[in-house]
Amino acid sequence: MEKMKVLDLMVTKDRFPKISDETTFFDALVALEKAQERYLAGKVEQRILLVEDEHGKIVSKISPIDLMRGLEKHYEQINMGEIIRRSGLTYIWTAMQKDYRLWEDPFNDLCRKAIEVKIRNFIKAPGEGQIVGTEDALAKCFHLFVMNRHDSLFVVEDNEIIGLLRFSDVYKKVSKIMKACAL
Repeated sequence: MEKMKVLDLMVTKDRFPKISDETTFFDALVALEKAQERYLAGKVEQRILLVEDEHGKIVSKISPIDLMRGLEKHYEQINMGEIIRRSGLTYIWTAMQKDYRLWEDPFNDLCRKAIEVKIRNFIKAPGEGQIVGTEDALAKCFHLFVMNRHDSLFVVEDNEIIGLLRFSDVYKKVSKIMKACAL
């Protein structure tokens, strides 16, 4: 396992369904539901949707949690450095709700948002803690998965997203190796 690289377990971008960053919130919701249905029926092996720009370049991915984040526009205003500086446990969420007025009215205009809001307005490009290269060791990936709680990492080559390393695939590999051990 120590010698394995990202390239050994990554899934290339051509194996994922894709949607445009011009897609509306509602159409993204429908696309996610269809992807889930096809996945559960065994018709496809992916349920993650990759998001591409007008040039066909992969810019992000979208999941149900991303859609929910898109309902509440104030999440963009949250400064994680400030939250960490506050350091505490139970009062952080209360303070965030109060300071940023989170979830006060995200459902008021739900129908309007569903047809007017485009996913490009709330999807996020992968951050430094979610990007790996094809030659990176899996040890680096374990750290990123555990510390940042991502379900997948973007695999980048020459500043372009070429695929994803899914936590589920890494977990399967680790599980298989452990089961093969004579315990």
